[in-house]
Amino acid sequence: MVLAVVNGDPLVPALNIFGDSVVDVGNNNNLQTLIKANFPPYGRDFVTHRPTGRFCNGKLATDFTAEYLGFNSYPPAYLSQDAKGKNILTGVNFASAASGYYDRTAQLYRALTLPQQITYYKDWQSKVVNLVGRSKANAIFSGGIHLISAGSSDFIQNYYINPLLNRAYTPDQFSDILMRSYSTLIQNLYSLGARRIGVTTLPPTGCLPAAITLFGSGSNQCVARLNRDAVSFNNKLNATSQTLKTSFPGLKLDSLNQGELAVGQEQSKHRFSVTNDRWGHARTRHNMFSGMDFTPPNLLMRNWLKVCLNRDLISSLSDVMDLAAIN
Repeated sequence: MVLAVVNGDPLVPALNIFGDSVVDVGNNNNLQTLIKANFPPYGRDFVTHRPTGRFCNGKLATDFTAEYLGFNSYPPAYLSQDAKGKNILTGVNFASAASGYYDRTAQLYRALTLPQQITYYKDWQSKVVNLVGRSKANAIFSGGIHLISAGSSDFIQNYYINPLLNRAYTPDQFSDILMRSYSTLIQNLYSLGARRIGVTTLPPTGCLPAAITLFGSGSNQCVARLNRDAVSFNNKLNATSQTLKTSFPGLKLDSLNQGELAVGQEQSKHRFSVTNDRWGHARTRHNMFSGMDFTPPNLLMRNWLKVCLNRDLISSLSDVMDLAAIN
């Protein structure tokens, strides 16, 4: 891998982000949804010490990624007032908490579906063309990194609590449905000029505080069946990504692993420092999974503080840097 920074410029021209609450930086603030994080104590450790809409007490993984790539600001939420003029030239954030590969997941919570995020991406592209011209804009689109984080909400906030889904499909069948949506998403981005794409795998969902609370049968242990479903999903995601890479010339598509699921459940739980009480409140600072809005309908008003991963827990950063590598 060869990286180069010229005159202090970022390694890539832009960073665009799609997905759910793991990477939402405030788009849901501007939607008619109950899934929001624009109130204290969210944001207490962020640079402004104020809530921004991040489901986190501080920075998200994508904030650290932007820093490591050499950007001097974070991609703004596309629906915010910050996404204007030249601020959008280095990329924006389209993510919406409670979104997912399954459109009805987002619709259930009045979040932005991924197709809606792509529509906004097209709108962003038009604005960039108007600002810098078609030739330079195309270089921004093809040279920029596009990060996708989705899937957790589809399972935790929809499939597992929705009898219309879990009685109609096995977890394996539901994963196949999500894979079709994922494949369509990548093909749409490719057709719009994107060539560098990173997609996160699922974390050990059975070790998430809310998952243990909802599906742990009163115990404080990881839920094995949920972790097995995550492993199966990730295997499908990696296989689908490989197929897409071989099908589309020039596509750099990397899976960004959120956690090593091959370890034992209890070992996995302690490795990622996920501890919780009976209500699913995250109690540790180094919890790389609690930036997600795992709030089913009967717990919507019990919105707990999510502490987020710190710099030393971004295990997938090297994969992101691979996307920025000069061939």
